[in-house]
Amino acid sequence: MKIEQKVFMNRELSWLKFNERVLEEAENREVPLCERLTFASIYQSNLDEFFMVRVGSLIDQMLIDKNMKENKTKMTPKEQLEAIMPQVQKLNRRKDAVYEEIMEQIEDYGIKLVKFQKISKKESEYLRAYFQTEIAPLISPTIIGKRQPFPFLKNKELYVVAVLETKNGKEKLAIIPCGNEVFQRLIKIPEKDAYILSEEMILHYVPRIFKGYHVKAKSLIRVTRNADIDADAMYDEDLDYRDFMVQVIKKRKKLAPVRLELSKEMDGEIIDTLCGYLELDPEYVFQSQTPLDLSFVFSIQDILRKESELFFERRVPQKSPQFNDEESIMDQIAKKDKLLSYPYESMKPFLNLLQEAANDKDVISIKMTLYRVAKQSKIVESLIEAAENGKDVTILVELKARFDEENNIEWSRLLEDAGCRVIYGLDGYKVHSKLCLITRKIKGHVGYITQIGTGNYNEKTSRLYTDLSLMTANVDIAMEAADVFQSLSMGETVENVNHLLVAPHCLQNRILHMIDEEIAHAKSGEDAYIGLKMNSLTDKKIMEKLIEASCAGVKIDMIIRGICCLIPGVKGKTENIHVRSIVGRFLEHSRIYIFGSRGRERVYIASADFMTRNTLRRVEVAAPVYDPEIKMQLIEMFITMLSDNQKAREEDNKGNYKIPKNQETPLNSQEFFYEQAYKNA
Repeated sequence: MKIEQKVFMNRELSWLKFNERVLEEAENREVPLCERLTFASIYQSNLDEFFMVRVGSLIDQMLIDKNMKENKTKMTPKEQLEAIMPQVQKLNRRKDAVYEEIMEQIEDYGIKLVKFQKISKKESEYLRAYFQTEIAPLISPTIIGKRQPFPFLKNKELYVVAVLETKNGKEKLAIIPCGNEVFQRLIKIPEKDAYILSEEMILHYVPRIFKGYHVKAKSLIRVTRNADIDADAMYDEDLDYRDFMVQVIKKRKKLAPVRLELSKEMDGEIIDTLCGYLELDPEYVFQSQTPLDLSFVFSIQDILRKESELFFERRVPQKSPQFNDEESIMDQIAKKDKLLSYPYESMKPFLNLLQEAANDKDVISIKMTLYRVAKQSKIVESLIEAAENGKDVTILVELKARFDEENNIEWSRLLEDAGCRVIYGLDGYKVHSKLCLITRKIKGHVGYITQIGTGNYNEKTSRLYTDLSLMTANVDIAMEAADVFQSLSMGETVENVNHLLVAPHCLQNRILHMIDEEIAHAKSGEDAYIGLKMNSLTDKKIMEKLIEASCAGVKIDMIIRGICCLIPGVKGKTENIHVRSIVGRFLEHSRIYIFGSRGRERVYIASADFMTRNTLRRVEVAAPVYDPEIKMQLIEMFITMLSDNQKAREEDNKGNYKIPKNQETPLNSQEFFYEQAYKNA
C-alpha cells in the first residue's frame, strides 16, 4: 500500500526547525565568534518564549479537551507535546556543545569563565572574601518546613536548590534566590582575565550559608511559567481597560510553571519533590550543561568590543537617496511615493515627517496605530508635540502587544496627558497594522500623507529588523486609511475596501481571490506566478488554495523566515512551490506579496503574515504599491533574496532545511542590500 506523502507540518515542530536554523548560526564557524554567542543567546530566549506561549497553550488545551486536534496534522495537544520534548532535548545538547566550543575559543582573547575546581588558593581566598562582603548580606535563603512553605519562584529567575541533611539524618530542601540586581552577575577575578558568575559563587558557598547541615546535593534551577493569557476572554467591561491590562500582567507573572531547568544532575526523588511543589510533570524537566541564563554574554561582548574580528562589520543605516534635506518631507511625498527599506536605510525621513507634521500650521490631524514602540520613543515625542500644538491627534495603542504591555501602558498615559485621543484596541481583535494618516489643509484644499509599514514604529528595531515603509499622497489609499481609523474609533472593523487589504474581513478573502486569478491564468496556458515573503505561514485556507494553484501550474516562490506549515515539492501536490528561509544578522520581518507574472504584477507590502490569527483575528493592513519604480525595486529585492545562498535555507519535500548547493557566486542578500545602500548614499 502506497503511503501518501504529507503536505502539512505541525506548527510547533516547524517553529523548532526555525530555532534550529538560529542555532546553526551559532554553530557556523564563518560567523564572528561574539556574534555566534549572540545567536546562542537568541536560541535560548526564543525557546523561553516558545515554552511560555506555545507549550503553555498546549498544556491549557489538554486541560480543556485532551482530544482536541489541530487542523493540519490532526495531532492532539498531548501528541504535540510528546513530539516537542525530544526535539528540544536534542537541540539543547547541540546548544551546550556549541557554547562550550565558543567559550574555549574566547579564552584565546583573555576572557575565561572559571569553575571553582580550577582556581588557585589565592583566588579562592579572594572569592570567599568577596562572597562574604558583597553577596552573602544580600541573599535570602529559605529552608522549607512546616513554618516556611515552598516559596514562589519567579519566571526565568535563577535559584539555588540544595538538599540538606540534619545531624539526626533528616533531609530538608533549601532555596536561595540568585537574581538580586544589586550584585554583579559577571564577577572579575583580580590579576587575570578570569570571571565567575555570581550564581555559581552562591552555589559553591552553600555549605557556608547552611553551616549546621551536611549538603547532600545542590543545583541551580530556573522555572519558566505559562504566559498564555487570553485577555479578551477575561475582560470585564466595568473595568478601565488600561487598569485591567495592568492586572493581566501581574497575573501572567504568577501562572503555572511549564518547564524546570537544572544546572546539575539530581536524584530522581529530589526532582519528583520539586515537581510536586511546582505541580509540574517530570517530562518538562531539562538539565543543561550551559548557564541557565545566557544574557551575561552581552557583558562579555562589551569587554571584547575592541577586538573587531569577533564582531560583524559595523553597519549604519544610510541616508535614503529618495529624500533631499532642502525640501519639506510632506511636499516631496506629495510629488512622488517614497519607500524606506530598514535597516539598510535610516528611519530618519519618517521621524522628520512626524516632526514636520507636528509643527506645520497646515496640518489638521495625525492618526496612528502603535503596537510596539521604543523605550525612548522620538515618534511618541512628536505625537505629544503635535497635540500640544493644537493638532487633532488620535492614537490607537495596542495594550495587548505581548510582553510590551507595560511599555505601552506607560506611553498611553503620557499621550493622554498631552491631549491626544487614545483608543485601546478592539474587543476580540489585536490591532497589528502599521498605519499613519496625516491630514493637512492648504488654501482650502485638503491633502493627505499615508504611511503603511511592515514593522513597528520603533527606532531601535528599525536598525535590527528588515522592514519596509511606504509613504504616499494617493487619495484613494488615504480615504481607505481614514475608514480604518474611523472604524477603530467606533470599536468596529472595516467591512469593505478597494485598494488596501484590511483584516479581519478584507484580507484573507482578497488573497484567495488573487490566487484564483493566477489559477485561471495557468489554466488558460499563460504564465502564472505568486511570490510571498513573510515571517510565518499557518493559515490552512490559504495553504489549501496554494496547493490548488501549484496543481494548476502556478509557479510559487515563498521566503518564510519562521513557521511554514506547508511542505513544498510534494509530487502531485506542491511540486510548483519553493520555500526558503533567511536567518542572518538582521531579523527578516518585511512582508511582500506579489501576484502575477512579469509585466502584470500586483505588489503589496503588509503587516500581516498568513497565519489565521493575522488574517482573521487581527486588524492588519496591506497596501498596494502603485509607483512603477518602487514596484520594480520590491520585485528586485524579492529576486535577490531568492538568490541568497549564504543565509538562506531551502526546504525540501520532507520539511527539512538545507543551504542551497549552488555556491559559485556567494550571495548574502542582507550584506548585498547594505552594500547597495552605502553606494546609493
